[in-house]
Formats: sequence, structure tokens, C-alpha cells
Amino acid sequence: MTAATHYNKPGKSVAVFNSVVAWMADRGITLAGARTLEVRGRKTGAIQRIPVNPLRLDGRTFLIGARGETQWARNVRASGECTLRGGRTSTTYRVTELADADKLPVLRPYLKRWGWEVASLMPVKISADSSDSELTAAGPVIPVFELTPMPVR
Repeated sequence: MTAATHYNKPGKSVAVFNSVVAWMADRGITLAGARTLEVRGRKTGAIQRIPVNPLRLDGRTFLIGARGETQWARNVRASGECTLRGGRTSTTYRVTELADADKLPVLRPYLKRWGWEVASLMPVKISADSSDSELTAAGPVIPVFELTPMPVR
């Protein structure tokens, strides 16, 4: 598998865990700030739902594909927009993918916040304590998206 197509596919137990986390997030009960991502499937057109850990950093919101080229990352990239839900609130965002060179300032805080949960899922072995060069080298296999709130329609 090439760096551009790396995907650490979750097992069946993860699917069950994800459904529980999404159910909780939809009711405002979050595990470490998890939200439910809703994005239109690029092939089916159906809305796909998955729990994610959005990172708020300096007033900006980011989504990081800890498993690599996940289906949700491909769908977000194709759609250009997504919705995050938590409890009774939902926000729709325009999505911009970060260039590999711009990922370092996002990856380290993300790993500090959620490294305990995602380190074993990453396509490369990195942590919040990794050097700048190690995190930069990991950039091509970890999708990072900035989310910009869209006006309410």
C-alpha cells in the first residue's frame, strides 16, 4: 500500500464501539469531546455517520484522519463539506485539506489531546513527543482538514 492510500481499517469491535460513541455524542454525552461526523458518501450519496475527535486550536477546528485514508476522509475530500453533531447542536462546515507542510502545528496538539486513543491506529508510529521531522514525515499519510463554519441556510 502506498502512503497516499494507507488505511488502517477498523475491526468489527471498533464498529460496535463507534456506534456507541456516536449514539452518546448525538445525545450530548461525549468521550473526550467526540462528535458525530456526517458526510455524504462519494459513491452512494447517502449520509455517512462516524464519531470523530475534532481539534479546536486557536479558534480553528480541525479533523485528523488518525487511521490514514479513511472512508470518511475520502468522502469529506470529495464533498468539500461536512456536519459535526453533538447533542442538540450541529454545525455544517466547508472543508479545506491542509498541505503536508502545514500539518505539523496541528498534529502535535492532536496527539497531546488524543494520543492515548489514536496512537495505535496511526499509519506511522508517532506521538506528541516525536520530533518535528518525524511528524512532518508522517504528514503525507495522515489527512488533516480545517473546518470553516458555513452560514446557516
